[in-house]
Amino acid sequence: MRMLMRVQMDVEAGNRAIRDGSWAQTMETVMRELQPEAVYFTAQDGMRTGFLVFDLKDPSDIPSVAEPFFMSVQAKIDLSPVMTPEDVQAGLEKASRAFAPA
Repeated sequence: MRMLMRVQMDVEAGNRAIRDGSWAQTMETVMRELQPEAVYFTAQDGMRTGFLVFDLKDPSDIPSVAEPFFMSVQAKIDLSPVMTPEDVQAGLEKASRAFAPA
């Protein structure tokens, strides 16, 4: 399932991880493991924030996706399923059939 993960890093933990080089190592590992289709970084709510779009193969993978961020930068994480325009169209077609008069 295509997921959007928002990662908001604790400022002090992020500062330490950037200074000691562990952030670069964490990101290299995460990128290799997740193979995200898109990754963007910005500042949001006064914190370094990353947005990653990736394929979550199984819900049991959530801890392995989230823990590197929790442990390295004390991040707050939100996960949301997301759709492409094609996914939305297919879903709307299914919905229209489900609610069509008999």
